[in-house]
Amino acid sequence: MHAHLRPLALACTLAALPGLAAATDLLQAWQAAQQHDRTLAVARAAHAAAQPQRDQAAALWRPGVALTAAAGVANGETQMHGAQFSAPGMGPTNGANVATSITGGTATRWQLQASQPLYNPQRRAQQQQLRLQADMADLQWQAQQQQAMLRTAQRYLDVAVAQEALRVIDQQHAAVQKAAEEAQERYRVGSAPITDTHEASARLAALRASQVAAQVDLDVKRRLLADATGLPTATLQARLPAAPASELLSTALALEAWQQQAEDGNPGIRLQTLAAEAARAEARKHSLGAAPSVDLVAQAGQERLHGSGAYGTAQNKNLSAMVGLQLTVPLYTGGWRSAKEEESLRLQDKAEAETLSTREQVAQQVQAAWLGLRMGAQRVHALEQAQVASRARLDATQTGHEVGDRTLLDLLNAQNDDAATALALAQARSALLIDHLRLALLAGQLDEARLRAVNQALASAQ
Repeated sequence: MHAHLRPLALACTLAALPGLAAATDLLQAWQAAQQHDRTLAVARAAHAAAQPQRDQAAALWRPGVALTAAAGVANGETQMHGAQFSAPGMGPTNGANVATSITGGTATRWQLQASQPLYNPQRRAQQQQLRLQADMADLQWQAQQQQAMLRTAQRYLDVAVAQEALRVIDQQHAAVQKAAEEAQERYRVGSAPITDTHEASARLAALRASQVAAQVDLDVKRRLLADATGLPTATLQARLPAAPASELLSTALALEAWQQQAEDGNPGIRLQTLAAEAARAEARKHSLGAAPSVDLVAQAGQERLHGSGAYGTAQNKNLSAMVGLQLTVPLYTGGWRSAKEEESLRLQDKAEAETLSTREQVAQQVQAAWLGLRMGAQRVHALEQAQVASRARLDATQTGHEVGDRTLLDLLNAQNDDAATALALAQARSALLIDHLRLALLAGQLDEARLRAVNQALASAQ
């Protein structure tokens, strides 16, 4: 290897070692996920449509101006009988006939029209729908951000627990390896049976298989976190939580308070409420009372036809201009309007029923998360006590084995129980944090401040 490449290779090697690489901060992972999470990128693109929808709603009640123009070849013939005709220096003549004829002449037509809606219930309902759709896009973006926070925290803690599982298995493997060497030495000098050696060898083989499985699990979970954050897989080292359960529960409200906060702030409930309002606006848009409309209109136009016909060269020209009110009343639509109104009313009923269903589901989810938080805290407390007891048992068994009061199998079982308790405690603490974040998400209160508080609980473990 070239000399100038050795420092870089060493740095990469150190970064890849779990014990030497710097731990990744949860907030750093979230900040990276904001730019790399694919689901969040889709939500961001969808949210970009909110402001154009508001612009459309505002434009519905602004004046509209249209220009139409046409040119082509046309025929024209005018005949008038029994008309009164007069000219300068001539008296009036009754019963006059007038006729013009143009064949294959040049025809031009243009019209400029401006209109300002004054009364239009259908347009007002459409405006409300556009505003509601924009508000729904905002809510969907907020909901996706909160879900991305929870998803990032879940993946981060999954990596932390997977790291702990591998560390515990490695530690247990080293301890069993040492016990196996001691058993082999005791058997050699005749102070221990061969069964101790076999038991240690069997446990070592099982632990090597567990090491492989734990490493694969860690690699998979690191890959998921790396895909969501864009951070290098080899440098991802997550922190485990070590905060006591009481620190989380000190900020937990009563179940009724969480239920009320979810009723007011849950993104799903708010989205479904807006969807019901949009359905009601759609029904109003097709009601009979929304059919008439009144507009202030101003228009000017000209029609011109020039050419030759049966009576020689002729030119017809018509100029018009007007300002006034225009009333539009659809009289018959073939039953389309009534059918559309009926459909909209049924969809309104569906949206209102879905709102009630969403409220019920969120209330159940809040209760489950709240109970999970409380029960999880009790489980953490019990596992902390179990860890103290398992450590004491392991020390006593180790001492007993050294003096001959305990068998090697007793020692291996004590080591296995201590490792299982340590891993269960890490999993329970991580699950407690996730339950805390999930409850905040259901109440619509998961934000960076709450994520920062969780990150401090992780940092305190270091």
